[in-house]
Amino acid sequence: MSSSSTFRTVPPTADVVIIGGGVMGASTAFHLAEAGVRNIVVVERGDLCCGSSGKPIGGVRAQFSDPLNIELGRRSLRAYQNFPQRPGAGIRLDTVGYLFLLSTDQQAADFETGIDIQNSLGVPSRMISPTEAHGLCPYISTDGLVAAAYSPTDGHARPGLAVQGYARAANQAGVTLATHTAVTGIDTRGDRITAVHTEHGTISCATVICTAGAWSAQIGDMLGINLPVRPVRRQLAFTAPLTPPAPRIPFTIDFSSTGYFHNSDDGLLFGLADPGQEDGFDTGWTPEWLELFRAAARRRAPALADMEIADGWAGLYEVTPDHNALIGRSGEVSNFLYATGFSGHGFLQAPAVGEIVRDLYLDRTPCVDVAPLSADRFMTGAEVRPEAHVV
Repeated sequence: MSSSSTFRTVPPTADVVIIGGGVMGASTAFHLAEAGVRNIVVVERGDLCCGSSGKPIGGVRAQFSDPLNIELGRRSLRAYQNFPQRPGAGIRLDTVGYLFLLSTDQQAADFETGIDIQNSLGVPSRMISPTEAHGLCPYISTDGLVAAAYSPTDGHARPGLAVQGYARAANQAGVTLATHTAVTGIDTRGDRITAVHTEHGTISCATVICTAGAWSAQIGDMLGINLPVRPVRRQLAFTAPLTPPAPRIPFTIDFSSTGYFHNSDDGLLFGLADPGQEDGFDTGWTPEWLELFRAAARRRAPALADMEIADGWAGLYEVTPDHNALIGRSGEVSNFLYATGFSGHGFLQAPAVGEIVRDLYLDRTPCVDVAPLSADRFMTGAEVRPEAHVV
């Protein structure tokens, strides 16, 4: 792919500047270019996919409690299944299903309610017994489990491959990918953006789309717009190669502890949300975190607790107050659009959101009404949409 960073400059003008070269920016660029929009520049402060999208494996699912999230996940799952044809790249999609392990009656009741909504929207999820869950994932202990929720069409894929696939197709359609180019300021006149300043020059532009992930609040601040996104470190670990090989298992989540694990190459990948993790941009991996996972594993999947760890990794979640995305057009700056704050669900929703942002830009009615996801919801007292199935 050609990139303007090679020449350490940016085009002087653009119709659209997309800030952020992760999966959301790449999807948006692809969908706009596919629709015939020209003069698009993607500005990325590092390499493509260097932020939250750089995680080694991303879950893809439609198992949510909020109908909006279900629809975004379901539509994106279809797009990922079709990714080898459009835009034309392999993403190592493995449809192993998602398995949520539930240890209280309240959890089971909440997931049952979610499954009723999912089923009404065409998602084939179902409640299963602890015994059936063990049959799907032999690592788990059923002690203390009351039920599980399983959806066979969910799974996981490689976010980096998806970003490269979208970016390559966008680049071939004429999109400029300005990597290693940080945004330093944004000019406005009245209620409109007129230019974006970067380390490598100023771009006069007609529209700006913020897909800057965990860094989005800083972009909003340049415009006096509140994008309530905070960065939270999440860590994971990879086992050494397993002999005999691990069985093919679902993406398995112990909902009480948030501990999760699934296949990864010739071993397993482990993850868990540290409830004591402070906000910040630190992406250093700490072996102490592993003890949190091991403690959860001893209760729910004892064989995992003593597996040899080969490597670890840390990245950032971009978290909003209600763990739902911010998608929309600014009411204060009319040519500013945003798609951010996905709270760990960005990769799995990126194809659908790219379509939606394209339609918002073109003043078309999107496939899903995202008005409830406006960033203004936290300012106006509009109904906040908490998502229950958050890991």
